[in-house]
Amino acid sequence: MKITLIDVGKRFNRDWIFRHVHFEFTNGNSYAIIGPNGSGKSTLLQVIAGAVAESEGKVIYEVSISGTNKQLSNEGFYQQISVAAPYLELIEEMTLTEFLQFHQTFKPFITETDIQKIIAETGLQNAASKQIRYFSSGMKQRVKLAQAFFSDTPIVLLDEPCTNLDQQGIALYHSLVKKYCNGRIVIVSSNDEQEYGFCNLRIDITEYKKN
Repeated sequence: MKITLIDVGKRFNRDWIFRHVHFEFTNGNSYAIIGPNGSGKSTLLQVIAGAVAESEGKVIYEVSISGTNKQLSNEGFYQQISVAAPYLELIEEMTLTEFLQFHQTFKPFITETDIQKIIAETGLQNAASKQIRYFSSGMKQRVKLAQAFFSDTPIVLLDEPCTNLDQQGIALYHSLVKKYCNGRIVIVSSNDEQEYGFCNLRIDITEYKKN
């Protein structure tokens, strides 16, 4: 799997958030998009995810099939990614078990796991039959991380992944990264090094702020 950004820029009204981003994301590497609050890190991540359209340039998604690279549409790329972000909503009327069962119908989980194992590994055994609306903010974040890390996708996109997590939750995050991110493309948007310290490549968004 490969994601290529060619002269990508994003503008809101007349203000450019970033411009002239050239970058290539490849399998087995982890990337951190860093910069101060409000600098456009999350916007760039959403452009990479295909959730927000770029204002200029092009984002190309390619998958290797029998040694040949095939370009994917935005719709085809959706099946290749999983995302955890503070602004993504959970279906709060569902119980945790129901939500994971529902999620699995359109984005299957990795083969070596099942819903019971996911719930146990995220430390939410006592809440398996509880509606998500009654979860604490930290518990909800664990659910968001679960649907990202355990989905059977080659790409994992993480926006401020330790939001609302206590120290135990942060330790869980690092455990999930270590166990389930080998061989995948991982992109973390953050200004907190405890969230992206494992990443071997960095993208400083401030380098792309010039008009």
